[in-house]
Amino acid sequence: MHPTDPAAAARGTNGATASPPPHLSIKGLGLKRNDRWLFRNLNWEVPRGSVIAVVGPSGVGKSSLLNCLAGLTNPTEGELTFSCNAGCLHQAGDYQKRVGIIFQNLLLAENSSVLKNVLCGRLGRYPWWKTLFHFPRRDKEDAAYLLTDLGLGPYLHKRAAEISGGEQQRAAIARALFQEPELLLADEPVSNLDAYLCGRVLGILRQEAHQKKRTVFCVLHDPALLERFADYALSLDPMNPEKWRIREIHAASSLN
Repeated sequence: MHPTDPAAAARGTNGATASPPPHLSIKGLGLKRNDRWLFRNLNWEVPRGSVIAVVGPSGVGKSSLLNCLAGLTNPTEGELTFSCNAGCLHQAGDYQKRVGIIFQNLLLAENSSVLKNVLCGRLGRYPWWKTLFHFPRRDKEDAAYLLTDLGLGPYLHKRAAEISGGEQQRAAIARALFQEPELLLADEPVSNLDAYLCGRVLGILRQEAHQKKRTVFCVLHDPALLERFADYALSLDPMNPEKWRIREIHAASSLN
């Protein structure tokens, strides 16, 4: 795809400022698994810098939707078009390096330190030989600061296998944030955390979205957390794959 001028794209024909282009354009998206449609005819222009809670009962297709957005699963029908910060348009497969993922099964390297797991979030920035023996000092400092912010300061040099499940979950969150992605996909990122840490983590994700314009899709189950932290709720229906629903929770003006 060819780059566009973001400033020009934001102006109308008379020079007036128009609405910014969406971060993600979803058109007619559908996914079929084992002869069953999980969702179908999903259409939405997703605002940049918003937090979207993906909700619905277990097995409805929430994780599968995130996998489509990440370019890990090809949709059965429809298309996804991403607009990067430089103003270029991308298909899902071309956008993967700009996507951070918090997997439900975390995918930490258990025998590596918590700090090294987080540093691996930036492996894609460097040629392989540059991180063969060590990461840049500034990266180490930034990773340590982020881990400390998530309450993991005392565990920087512990192996991932030696910390609790909730601590591992926060380490996986730190790794995704450390990547500094344009799009963050979080599959139940607070499932193992207590009420205080749930609020802390979701507050950080919301801050990343609103202050740094990183769009966040987050699978959530707690209605109270959804109402507190999400800008939109995308609900999938287990009975009717075309009966998905998008509900605005916080006014669009709060995203600016």
